[in-house]
Order: sequence, then structure tokens, then C-alpha cells
Amino acid sequence: MKPRNPSRETESAAERIPETSARGAVVLLNGTSSSGKSSIARALLPMLPGSWFHLPVDAFHRMRGGSPVAADDLPAEIDRTVKGFHRAVAGMAAAGNNVLVDHPLSRRWRLLDLLGLLVPEDTVLVAVRCPLPELERRERERGDRQPGLAALQYTQVHAHGVHDLDVDTGVLDADECARRIRDLLAVRPRPRPTAFERLLASEARVGAPHVGPPHMDAQHMDAPRS
Repeated sequence: MKPRNPSRETESAAERIPETSARGAVVLLNGTSSSGKSSIARALLPMLPGSWFHLPVDAFHRMRGGSPVAADDLPAEIDRTVKGFHRAVAGMAAAGNNVLVDHPLSRRWRLLDLLGLLVPEDTVLVAVRCPLPELERRERERGDRQPGLAALQYTQVHAHGVHDLDVDTGVLDADECARRIRDLLAVRPRPRPTAFERLLASEARVGAPHVGPPHMDAQHMDAPRS
């Protein structure tokens, strides 16, 4: 029998890509600018068991450097960033990480893109609502948002209708919204079909383009649900 080679065993272990034992959950907070998504996320993180990553789309926009983007090029720049953000979220979940996403579905393609990327039974879609006058008041007080952005997004972010949970930050504070999300996540078995499952089925019936099973199926099928 050949003697063991510890150095070779160590090298093999270092080269081995870790297995994904379970897929991560995705909680998607969908609401307009200034609706309170980030405040809810900050309140929710310490309430949840295990480890979670808060991924706000604004953090990806803040990473942008280099030369200033010309006004005519900005829409395409934003779209590229959002597409990359979606794939980062899906990749984190596919690798077994729980992800709390802070992102307005203010354009229909964003929802369609995510329907094709995320595992629908592992995704919880939360509508973060707030009356428009209150949104506009917050926008004025914050001073760091484009004036009128909340009004522009107001009829768009929830246009698809279906969510797993609705919270209204005009009535509830961030802690109470977070508790309601936490309580929904604690339900076992998880309520089915999820909002993403219903939306995926609905889009398939109308033949929406670019919507299908998650693009990372090979990874997802190897990992049991969390």
C-alpha cells in the first residue's frame, strides 16, 4: 500500500469547491423610493435566525466609479447595474446564502428578469406600501432623493399585484413591519404557492418573453431547500 501524501491531500482540499448544502432564502422588499424598505431591513436582520445578507440595490449604484456618466447614457448604465444586481442576488442564494433584498420593481422587466433567475419557492415577495402624500413628505425631508421619484414609481412597483405579504409604513413602524415578515418566514411548511410561483405561472400563460425556469437550475437541483 502506498504511503499517504498529506501535502497532496491538503492541496486537493484547497482546490475543492465547497458543496452547497442548502439553497438560501430570498426576501424581496418591493416598494417605492422613501417607502421604508431599508429601515425595515435593518430592523429585520437581528430578528432572523441564522446569517442573512442585506443587499440594497442602492449599494450597487454607490459602487460605481470612473468618469461621470453622461445624461444620455445614464438609463442604459442603470439597467446594466440592475441586471448585474439581480444576478448577484441569485448567485448568493444559489451558494446557500440567505438574502434580504431592498429593490423597487419599478419597471416590468425587472420582475420578469427576477422570475427567470430566482427559485420561486425560496422567494418571499413583500409589498412595502405607503400613501403618496407621506412618501412625498419623506422625500422632501430627506433631501437626498430625486424630487418626484416616489410619485413616478408609485403606480409601477406593485402593478403586478401579487405579493406574499403587504406592509404599510404609513401605518406601521419599521419594527412592526419586520415582525410581520419574521412571523411569515417562521411558518412551516411555507405557504404555497408563493407569489413568485403564481407570477411565474401567470406569465407563462400569457407567453411573457424571457421568463422560464431559473437560469441556475443545475446548482439549485443539487441543493435541498432551506
